[in-house]
Amino acid sequence: MARTTPRIGKTDTVFAIASPARLRQSSGMNDIPVRDAATVIILRDIGDVPHILMGQRGKSAAFMPSKFVFPGGAVDDADGALDLTGDLDPECLARLRKEADFSRAPALVTAAIREAWEETGLRFARPHASDDPALNMALPDWNGFSATGTRPSATGFTFVFRAITPPGRPRRFDARFFMVSADHILGDPDDFSAASDELSHLQWVAMPEIRKLDLPFITEVVLAEIRGLIANGNRPQSVPFFYHGVTASEFLRL
Repeated sequence: MARTTPRIGKTDTVFAIASPARLRQSSGMNDIPVRDAATVIILRDIGDVPHILMGQRGKSAAFMPSKFVFPGGAVDDADGALDLTGDLDPECLARLRKEADFSRAPALVTAAIREAWEETGLRFARPHASDDPALNMALPDWNGFSATGTRPSATGFTFVFRAITPPGRPRRFDARFFMVSADHILGDPDDFSAASDELSHLQWVAMPEIRKLDLPFITEVVLAEIRGLIANGNRPQSVPFFYHGVTASEFLRL
């Protein structure tokens, strides 16, 4: 795994950090556990201009209130029951397993699809035979996701970024960011009628316009990476791992 120094800004300081295997250990600043999380960056070309689906978190949210973010959230205990990693490119899956619990990959992928469904009402899925008892037992409920004879699908998902929330925040996540084309949505990509109320103002935002929104710092960092991926055919050569410690801010490369 290579290590590089991020070019973030003139006021950012970069320090050496502990070994990657220890990145999620307590910093001593607080005892807040770091939870696994998954985020989905959904790309869509509209009039030959790349757009990304964004939504705004509520003013009273404990984490990133009022910010515009990608759909995503924490991994649930039940997410690991359905293994969709076979839909991923082998190289993508290998990177997802680096510096992580090998067994967590299925839950991370499933959580990405579940969170996209819950927060946007968009379904990454494919039809499945309703008379397959084994598959029916494995399919999650997710408030009617599979009621119409579909099963979740991670086809087209690519692992593109990883970041751990800095110490001292009210919640901390070890977030894996997946990029996927809107072409893999089953249904109308403009139909958000099944979305929960966790994100408001769901909208496809043109890449040149996104920075006008009120974004978290890490979202801006991820967007810079996505711009480079789009320019180079959407296939990452490595995956950035952005980590903040008590006195650390550094990119690793998975």
